[in-house]
Amino acid sequence: MAGQAGERTPDHVSATDAGLVLLVDDEPLFLRALARILRPAGHRLRTAEGIEQVQAALADPALDVVLLDLRFGDHDGRNLLAAVKRERPEVEVIVVTAHASVASAVECMRAGAFDYVEKPFSDVHRVRHTVHRAIERRRLVWRNHELERELGERSDAPTLIGASPAMRALQRTLASLRHNESTVLIEGESGTGKELVAKALHAGSPRRSGPFVPVDCGALPESIIESELFGHERGAFTGAVGAPGLFRVANGGTLFLDEIGEIPLTVQAKLLRALQTREVRPLGGAAALPVDIRVICATNRPLAELVASGRFRQDLYYRLHVVRLALPPLRERGADVALLAQHFLEKHLPAGSRVVGFEPNALAALAAHAWPGNVRELENVVESSLALARGERLTDADLRVSPSGIAARAASAAVRELPLSLDAYERAALERALTECGGDATAAARRLGIGRSTFYRKLARHGVAVTRRGSPEPQAEGARPTR
Repeated sequence: MAGQAGERTPDHVSATDAGLVLLVDDEPLFLRALARILRPAGHRLRTAEGIEQVQAALADPALDVVLLDLRFGDHDGRNLLAAVKRERPEVEVIVVTAHASVASAVECMRAGAFDYVEKPFSDVHRVRHTVHRAIERRRLVWRNHELERELGERSDAPTLIGASPAMRALQRTLASLRHNESTVLIEGESGTGKELVAKALHAGSPRRSGPFVPVDCGALPESIIESELFGHERGAFTGAVGAPGLFRVANGGTLFLDEIGEIPLTVQAKLLRALQTREVRPLGGAAALPVDIRVICATNRPLAELVASGRFRQDLYYRLHVVRLALPPLRERGADVALLAQHFLEKHLPAGSRVVGFEPNALAALAAHAWPGNVRELENVVESSLALARGERLTDADLRVSPSGIAARAASAAVRELPLSLDAYERAALERALTECGGDATAAARRLGIGRSTFYRKLARHGVAVTRRGSPEPQAEGARPTR
């Protein structure tokens, strides 16, 4: 029914003005009169002439306001008010009363009613205004509850430090993914904080109350990776005592597969099937078992290039590449270095320490450094510097990084001499890490931010061996690196 000239119709009413209103009375003529008053304001109206209709209307989650006549047949309106507030405490109730019963109406307001209106309705504008205020209050309470819930969720989420354009864009993307359960692929160099972003995604998702299970695929030996992911039955192989597997451990939550590109091709097919069917078949098991998880993956090199080289399945790549997040390296986040450094200082500050910040020369040294190890390297530098600090502020001498950036520029010049090939860059990084760590493969892997198993696989792929003096040397194709 369209409104009269000069009155608003439903098409012109905003969501904050209009609402779902239940009219409760046992007199059909009175219900029609109320409807004529409220319908021009754009409200959606439901009527109830009996208790059964009231119960049915209360089941509608969109219900905003109830207009309740205190004289409702044989029922006491005050008892019905108590029942409404007990079942739907968030719904606002306006009582309708005759002039002689105003005292009863005030009593109802003490019991939880929003307001009252007198009948007969000599002032229809008061009726409309009272309903409008009730709806406004209903929406305000709802928004406050949503804000409290959102703040509660954010308090559990990891803090992503950064004010650079790249970090602000990342933060906006993460906010848009809240309440989303799509598979996410995070790409970025080692040490850029891929696991921290994965934890933030989990904390902002509907699965935040479930487990977050991180898996470093590069650190798992190829011989056991299938068993670790999908589980195994007792007796499936020599010494097997039975294990559920990380897919089932993450049931109801999030499984984070770090360095997904290191998963062998033989396991990639089974991983694809598990993602498609949401089922896993443990080694030695006769039946597939359902799993309810969200999968987030990360890699320190673009999977598309691994697909092109035949080292990663294309169908699995498309299954994982639903949402892609690219994390910038720290050298492209110059504006964030000082913020991150102060954050790590406060995080690792020993009890009783006098350190409160950084000298200008220390900040200049941090800004000039190339940070090949990204955020992880910066945190390590700050933490180790606190152990050696002599004053209230860290100096460039405490940090032990190049204040002039000479080392950074030298490294950049050396990189420019390499051929335009990712393999060449990777091999150069492996050789440099080995050299700087005196041939200690474990320390070199740690410096590169990868697992030792992954480090040895990369050495084998590039044909690099380790001499007793700690210097890398070419290796015959197909040979395993010496340890």
